Amino acid sequence: MHDTALAALSLVATVAFYYFNKRLYARRARLWLMPLLATPVVLIALVLAAHIPYRDYIADTRWLMWLLGPATIAFALPIYDHRKLVRQHWLSISLGVLAAVLTSVFSSVWLARGFGLSVMLQKGLAVRSVTTPFAVDAVRALGGPPDLAAIFVVITGLTGMAIGEAVLACLPSVRSRLAQGAIFGAAAHGAGTAKARQLGEVQGVVASLVMMIAGLVSVLAAPLIRSVFF
Repeated sequence: MHDTALAALSLVATVAFYYFNKRLYARRARLWLMPLLATPVVLIALVLAAHIPYRDYIADTRWLMWLLGPATIAFALPIYDHRKLVRQHWLSISLGVLAAVLTSVFSSVWLARGFGLSVMLQKGLAVRSVTTPFAVDAVRALGGPPDLAAIFVVITGLTGMAIGEAVLACLPSVRSRLAQGAIFGAAAHGAGTAKARQLGEVQGVVASLVMMIAGLVSVLAAPLIRSVFF
């Protein structure tokens, strides 16, 4: 009975905190109130205060992680509505995705090695710019820790969401809405896509497309990445 009550508490608390946090952020859009930042902080404090083991919490809320897959696929709906735009720019988008994936993997692994980080950390960082469902599959193919990869993905997404506009402001040559959307989708995956949609519909569509293609490429290329780097 205790285990059932604990599972219910973990699930209800996670959903409730995110719901209220999202409503609060809609009223007061502050960096420190972002749901992807504030909700995990509150939940960590709750889990520590209630002495809930991490493995138990993950097990009790694992279906929320499963929902990330269908949620990611849902990004395809606006892409279908703008399929004419995609057909017009498919080559530039495809080449941009390949460049983004290569840059992300090479820079992450080389910097991690430069700082003397362990191989496990290197594997987790290699997929940091891929949305969580794809990152988990890719890091498993690399032989790395899925939980650690998910943490790096969230940190990367939050960083991109927080400073993305400032970075674009420092790059006056990037005026194209396609380029802006591609940057957010490739560098900050789901969180970046949400931010791109705030900039405009075209930016959001391109960010969604780039995010999904980059994730697929990373999963398919994972065995090659492992043979080259690990």
